[in-house]
Amino acid sequence: MKCYVTFLLVFVCFGAIAQLPEGFVYVNSVIPDLYVELRYNTKNNFVGERIDGYQSNKLILTKEAALALKQVQEALLSKNLCLLVYDGYRPQKAVNHFIRWAKKLNDTINKQTFYPDVDKLNLFVEDYIAIRSGHSKGSTIDVTIIDGNTNKPLDMGSNYDFFGEASWVDYKNITKTQKANRQLLQEVMLQFGFKNYPKEWWHFTLNNEPYPSTYFDFPVK
Repeated sequence: MKCYVTFLLVFVCFGAIAQLPEGFVYVNSVIPDLYVELRYNTKNNFVGERIDGYQSNKLILTKEAALALKQVQEALLSKNLCLLVYDGYRPQKAVNHFIRWAKKLNDTINKQTFYPDVDKLNLFVEDYIAIRSGHSKGSTIDVTIIDGNTNKPLDMGSNYDFFGEASWVDYKNITKTQKANRQLLQEVMLQFGFKNYPKEWWHFTLNNEPYPSTYFDFPVK
């Protein structure tokens, strides 16, 4: 079985492939059937515009993270499910873009979708925006699961990048199905070497990330 999602981009490379720093890979070279929708390469994100540093829909991770993610994908395929990735390696310049946006308090175009109950003034205080991101180390990924029959993401009880308690892994005020879907994602990711972030059901970091203290800034292209 191979999942198929019509709205996602298929990677086709023409000409020379961009050079990555040592230790990093284009994940589609490791997991050809992985589907990727880098939200920060689009306007469909909490900022409402394409984010600095994102020049393509190509997922980049450290080799170690990509190999671990391959095991997750293979385990899900046996259940007629697939991974859908929203973000992986994130350049520091993208984080800087978030910081500039967070300081523009009048820019709230996507508030109702992504942070309806949070005052934009408090995004730093409540740890929704930070000056450094684990994503910039190359082994952190934002991911969900696709149903192989419907070609749609499983219902996790909140949108990706929703700022609020509804995104917490152990949030109680969701349906049994939504809880089961979250638990499935947590179990399969943790089984193959990732650890979760309790306030974001989609956010995982490789346990033994190879660059735990290095924040990279090369572009996603």
